[in-house]
Amino acid sequence: MRYGDRVIPFSNMRRRTAEHMVRSKATSPHAYIAYEVDFENVDRVRRAWSARFKAEEGFSLTYLPFVARATVEALREYPQLNASVVDDSLVLHQQINLGVAVDLNHEGLIVPVVHRAEEITLRGIARRVRDLADRARSRQLTADDIAGGTFSVTNDGPFGTYFTVPIINQPQVAILATDGIRRRPVVVELPDGSESIAIHSVGVVGMSWDHRAVDGAYVSSFLRRLAEVVNTRDWVAEL
Repeated sequence: MRYGDRVIPFSNMRRRTAEHMVRSKATSPHAYIAYEVDFENVDRVRRAWSARFKAEEGFSLTYLPFVARATVEALREYPQLNASVVDDSLVLHQQINLGVAVDLNHEGLIVPVVHRAEEITLRGIARRVRDLADRARSRQLTADDIAGGTFSVTNDGPFGTYFTVPIINQPQVAILATDGIRRRPVVVELPDGSESIAIHSVGVVGMSWDHRAVDGAYVSSFLRRLAEVVNTRDWVAEL
């Protein structure tokens, strides 16, 4: 240390977070793949429903529930990412218990879980995520709220980030990161087959994954499917 340096001892939460992250990196050979996603379909729904949704639910309809719901749908088709490595085997989990990372005022992270997310609509996931995040920040989570996660999502998008490489939440085999969504010019195909330039909301989703469990082609296919769900799903039907 140098003269004037200030020592800040790790809090219990900071210490546990640090230990968990170090253990994860030592356990899993981490790899990373990112994919660009067109959120214009989501933006149209958010613009049309924002006022009504907030009046009914008491909070804003953000991008996160759409990404979470699309993740669940993609995991149905790519179950080897909703799994854990046990010895020399891959255990596929029947339920999709979606962990959502919550920052606790820069003091540490906690990952409460939306249990059986495959049974919940977009609105239901939005409610669950909001409730869990609120209770996490007010220190009101129960042990059950943070147990049993099978896949996790971390969301730095509200900060305008471009590229987040998260650490896997053990014993899971993958974690999805969502980054900032911006208005950008994109090439679109017109009904007559010609192309034009349009302004769409575009963002990047990326996944850190355990290379023991799957290979890059599997993860790339999953991310492509997730992007398709985001861009083509009838979201209004779930609101």
